[in-house]
Amino acid sequence: MKKLLFILSIVTFAYSISNAQTRNDSERYFDERYISSTSFLNPVVINPGAAGFDSDHHLLLNYRNKWASFPGSPKSIILSYDGPVADRLGFGAMLNTDTNGDLETTKLAGSLAYTLDTPINKIGVGFSGEYIQHRLSGDALNNNLVNIEDPSILDRLEGTNFFDVSVGLFGIYDSKITYGLALPSLVSSRIDNEDSVAEREIGYIFNVGYIFDELESGMTLEPSLFVKQLMNVPFHADVNLLGRFLDDKLRTGITYTIGADEKLGFLVGFAVNTLNFTYAYNASRNEFQTYNNGSHELSLRIDIGKSKAKVVDQEMMDKSMMNESMN
Repeated sequence: MKKLLFILSIVTFAYSISNAQTRNDSERYFDERYISSTSFLNPVVINPGAAGFDSDHHLLLNYRNKWASFPGSPKSIILSYDGPVADRLGFGAMLNTDTNGDLETTKLAGSLAYTLDTPINKIGVGFSGEYIQHRLSGDALNNNLVNIEDPSILDRLEGTNFFDVSVGLFGIYDSKITYGLALPSLVSSRIDNEDSVAEREIGYIFNVGYIFDELESGMTLEPSLFVKQLMNVPFHADVNLLGRFLDDKLRTGITYTIGADEKLGFLVGFAVNTLNFTYAYNASRNEFQTYNNGSHELSLRIDIGKSKAKVVDQEMMDKSMMNESMN
């Protein structure tokens, strides 16, 4: 309980700092575009403290098309790996590419996390170093309204480069309560122009959830709440409900966003041995929804190391049940 109170105090502190900051035109990119709508399934995407949290190695490929069918709609691709590299030490690597109209962003991140495991609480604390580049696509020059000799246009084509540091903690208490706190881009420095200062608003992503895994139907329910205060994004929260069936071979869920781009979504997914497939869709309640087909997201995750143990345990269980039925 003391550790949970400590986590909540950190959130309160981060919130007070973020409200004390003022927005201005020198702020750069939108953190929200890098956040998958299925991050409660793959927390390492938003929280470096989740790297190598369990004993498995994970490979993730995620594609998201926001505002599908609208010209120049944001499209993001995430390729990540995380897993244990030593006792209590986890490592993660991630490549993000994002296009929004003629704006292109590339993010390359590496993270390290240390996991503390006690009989009642397991918590990972980690940080990530991130190289981020923002640039204007060369396709912008095909527009007849663009002056290709404009110094500002040429400067944007070369791009701006930053080095950021993010920190986070991720844990599970009593095998029931999940929680996490991420401070994305807590430290930011522009590396291509020494005279330029990268100004940022300190933001956070806080999550808490509960695992109901002793239901008579054999299913598992996981309600969760993700509270976000991010740069250039209005304060909002995601309310999620995830259901797991058939020993996690089938999963489905719904999510609702309160505030900001208020939206409702759902996901379906299934697992085959080491492969996990997930499809998610969400639609906004705002008027702009009438101009697009909503957001579509596809993800493929490969769990290395987990399946063998599970398959062996399942085979032993099946054999035991067969022997009991024969007797």
